[in-house]
Amino acid sequence: MTKIKLASIDGLSQILEIEQEAFSPPWTFESLLNEVGKEDSYFITAVDKLDLLGYAILRQVGDDGELLKIAVDKQTRCKGVGAFLMAAILEHAAEKAFESVFLEVRESNTAAVKLYEKYGFKVIRVRKDYYNDPVEDALIMNRECKNDKKCEETSFF
Repeated sequence: MTKIKLASIDGLSQILEIEQEAFSPPWTFESLLNEVGKEDSYFITAVDKLDLLGYAILRQVGDDGELLKIAVDKQTRCKGVGAFLMAAILEHAAEKAFESVFLEVRESNTAAVKLYEKYGFKVIRVRKDYYNDPVEDALIMNRECKNDKKCEETSFF
């Protein structure tokens, strides 16, 4: 059974493997380590028994949340783990009474965009040539939570 746990230093080597597989350019071990236990970050993992299946990082920015990372192990993709992590992130955002959650995503990452849209995110603008390796536009997506009954009342678990 898959569970959500706070990220720990012990799991960072597995998280780094997923990070390097999922992102170009990936964050460094030190960047990930900086988020563990940080007061304004919610760094979670999805685990099944001893297997780390994926992770997500939500950082508080004023009254909002910024989804910095969400990634799933390559062998586990398309099995609901990303949705499980997203639900946990939005549950946390509701508990913290964030006004909204925003994120940036590569324009070509259609699987991620579909996941975000499923959870109520909308494209609010495009950042031209934001990413490198390869150069690509970023979609800035946002999900309003303030006065959103769905966000405030939905229990995802």
